[in-house]
Amino acid sequence: MLQFERWKVVLISIVCLLGVLFTIPNFIAKERLAGMPGWLPSQQINLGLDLRGGSYLLLEVDVTTAIEDQLQALVSEVRGSLRSEGVGYTGLGVRGDKVAVRITDTAQLPAALGTIEDLSNPVGGVFGGGGETELDVRQDGNLITIGYSEAAVAQKTRSAVQQSIEIVRRRIDELGTTEPLIQRQGEDRILVQVPGLDDPARLKALLGQTAKLNFRLVDDSMSAQEAMQTRPPVGTEVLELVEGESRQPILIERRVMVSGEQLVDAQPGFSQQTNEPIVTFRFDAAGARRFGEVTRQNVGKPFAIVLDNEVISAPVIREPILGGSGQISGNFTVQEANDLAILLRAGALPAPLEILEERTVGPGLGADSVRAGELASIIGLIAVAVFMIMSYGRFGIYANVSLFLNMFMIIGVLSGLQATLTLPGIAGIVLTIGMAVDANVLIYERIREELKAGKSPVTAIDTGYKRALSPILDANVTTLIAALVLFQFGSGPVRGFAVTLAIGVVTSVFTAYFVNRMLVALWYRRARPKALVL
Repeated sequence: MLQFERWKVVLISIVCLLGVLFTIPNFIAKERLAGMPGWLPSQQINLGLDLRGGSYLLLEVDVTTAIEDQLQALVSEVRGSLRSEGVGYTGLGVRGDKVAVRITDTAQLPAALGTIEDLSNPVGGVFGGGGETELDVRQDGNLITIGYSEAAVAQKTRSAVQQSIEIVRRRIDELGTTEPLIQRQGEDRILVQVPGLDDPARLKALLGQTAKLNFRLVDDSMSAQEAMQTRPPVGTEVLELVEGESRQPILIERRVMVSGEQLVDAQPGFSQQTNEPIVTFRFDAAGARRFGEVTRQNVGKPFAIVLDNEVISAPVIREPILGGSGQISGNFTVQEANDLAILLRAGALPAPLEILEERTVGPGLGADSVRAGELASIIGLIAVAVFMIMSYGRFGIYANVSLFLNMFMIIGVLSGLQATLTLPGIAGIVLTIGMAVDANVLIYERIREELKAGKSPVTAIDTGYKRALSPILDANVTTLIAALVLFQFGSGPVRGFAVTLAIGVVTSVFTAYFVNRMLVALWYRRARPKALVL
């Protein structure tokens, strides 16, 4: 016990000092932190939605639209396959939740069925699915219907929701917010919490747009008004050209010349000619090649830029654009240009998102929660400290020093990891205060037993610490396992509680056993008491 090695003292002191250093920035204003040296810790704890205020959205992925888009893509695949095999057909299109096609020559039915069935992939990809196929192909006379199997629909639903989560995350990250909570809820819903966001309307606008971008040619064979009064030419449709507040119809071709999926970057900027806000974009190699071909073949013709079935710009192609980059102008404000660039960089959603629930949490509620949590923590600390001093005297003081260092280390670890502190997280910290001295109680009671048995002070202290270590570890490891399970399977508030509880368990063992033992050893080596009062 008396031989507490110097390197242990140094190592424990360094760990405690780091905990204090990482805690200090939480008590300094952000403006002052910006002027401090870069090598000093400057991270502060991220406050969750319930403490900082912000926006809460519950979104539902329109899976039906995603399946409809998949069926439209399947129509193109079936058309290409039948043409490549020279099979005659008619009436190819989507009917309800299936694709239907009628084979004109009965003798070609086997070939048609074979080529359509070849389009079906195993559900789950190459390595999954257990032998189930993606397409359900049925024949009724010379009519063939193609639909997705139940397993394929379930897989596409999961894929659409997961892809939506990733795109939502990229869009929110572009806003510069910290620690947003984005997670799946149920089969087709997404929970979004963005702490500190003071413009929920902008968040809804960003998430409410599918952002499917494509480039198409404008059809000038007739005016849009004539097409609306009669019938648009085959392969065209009438959309709205949006220019600021004004809207006017425009006739464009349905055929997509270049898809927005081939964009690799989009940035807001200003036009050198008019100084108006614009969005510059850049394609990948394949997109740049296709964009160059289209613009070279259609010089002098208007080129429609379509975003979510609205034409946002329809410039005339003055010359071939061969560099793979261009710009979009459309009477944007600076924020509109910035938001459009965010949408294009993040990519298009596989399906529209519907806002089912919306809440805005004011920072006043969060401030009240923080004050209440601080008050509870202070009261808990004082009550525990008084109890330990009354029960164990000098040794209670050492336990209290360990307890305060434990609090610093919890806050320091949360700051260093940039973890998000929520209201349940504060509850976890308050709970840790009570649990932190359990180890010291076990140690001190064991020392008392050894003293009553007639052992010398040094032997009693040494035996107390050694024999108490096993039950201390057992109790805290089981608590840590429970915290890990809560974190793995719990949702946002439960996870916040689990994080602080897990950190508190680890720091409590360190401070209550190792730091406390070091303090007692250093005191005993210096004082050499003949008897212990405990």
